[in-house]
Amino acid sequence: MMHSVEGVERLAGAHGWLGTVVDFARPFRMPDFFLISGLFLARVIDRPGRVFYDRRVVHFFYFYVLWLTIQFAVKAPGFVADQGLAATVERYLAAILYDPFGTLWFIWILPVFAVTVRLTRKVPPAIIFAIAAGLEISNIQAGVTPENVLGYTALNEFAARFVYFYAGYWAAPLIFRIAGHVADRPLAAVAGLLVWGLVNGTLVFSGLATLPVVSLLLGFAGAGAIIAAATLVTRLGARFTPARAFQFLGANSIVIYLAFFLPMGAMRTVLLKTGVIDDVGTMSALVTLAGVTGPLVIWWFARRFGLNFLFSRPRWARIERPADRRQPAGMQPAE
Repeated sequence: MMHSVEGVERLAGAHGWLGTVVDFARPFRMPDFFLISGLFLARVIDRPGRVFYDRRVVHFFYFYVLWLTIQFAVKAPGFVADQGLAATVERYLAAILYDPFGTLWFIWILPVFAVTVRLTRKVPPAIIFAIAAGLEISNIQAGVTPENVLGYTALNEFAARFVYFYAGYWAAPLIFRIAGHVADRPLAAVAGLLVWGLVNGTLVFSGLATLPVVSLLLGFAGAGAIIAAATLVTRLGARFTPARAFQFLGANSIVIYLAFFLPMGAMRTVLLKTGVIDDVGTMSALVTLAGVTGPLVIWWFARRFGLNFLFSRPRWARIERPADRRQPAGMQPAE
């Protein structure tokens, strides 16, 4: 939604109603992603090296490089025209090695987070958490820019986001217990979500959400709210078909993350050039919808026409031995 809205608003030169939703979600959209990602790290953190690095490094690196290459192939004519061939190649290599690219940076940094946790797992967790929280509060991106530091995106995002990933890993048992309480007390959970929404919105639209400590607390509160809402949707899914649709999207979210830029960009171009819709908010909503559903169509075509490697890791892109796996050898889904 953020990429869809900001792209439409930039090109249309106007602010739409969906931009308000994006602003509301700004304090928690990435914290909840990384906290939830950290929840499941304990499954592999102490496994043998080839198992851990296959599932937490090679796995994500494969999809990152593949879809980075696809993005560059699509955007190469514009890049070359603006920057030249040499600069385009240099930017591509930098995006692989140390300066993750645009819409895929969070996939690049997930292995970095996982390896950091593995290498520090014998350090008392409270110490790691305190350091990570300090990095988030320090807001180092104010002094780290493309002009003075290589890999500034990676440095900024590591400092701002690692605390949530580590908290998901460290506090996973507590978080799952809280999710269980939400499932048992849905009405109380809904009331809590309403209070959280009021507080989050008040701080965002008063300009206080980005203050040190406040941003950290809002990140954790929002991540908790997303987990609570997801738990309620899961419970509702047993009786309500639309909720099952959300469950399906969540289970296959990596497909959407990897491929959304293609249908998003196509829909944005069509709407802006045809002018069939003049409301920027509605236009942004349709572009967002295309960014969510379009990748599922691409996924269906990939599976039907022998392009499984786009979303499933092939046998050659593995370092884990078949004997180490709990599932049969072959393709490993992106999710």
